[in-house]
Amino acid sequence: MGLKELSIAPHAPWQSPYVERLIGSLRRECLDHVIVLNPAHLRGVIEDYLGYYHRSRTPLGLGKDAPEPRPVQGADAGEIVAFPQVGGLHHRYERRAA
Repeated sequence: MGLKELSIAPHAPWQSPYVERLIGSLRRECLDHVIVLNPAHLRGVIEDYLGYYHRSRTPLGLGKDAPEPRPVQGADAGEIVAFPQVGGLHHRYERRAA
């Protein structure tokens, strides 16, 4: 195929901005607030965070919508309910009928 692997310099965000952004968000929003007990625990925490990152987190670059879009709920859809995610570190809010 003619593909060639290129190595980037460590700590060079201008060479890999998307990965650097994800790693920075993962550290700031998750790992800085969790005491990791073992590799299996770390894997579970990262999997939970990535689920939150793709389904619930609302980045400005996507117009305050998650990478996996959600339907807009009107005020008549019911009370606002919080759903804890990533072990309660973050929450997702939805309207639920009473």
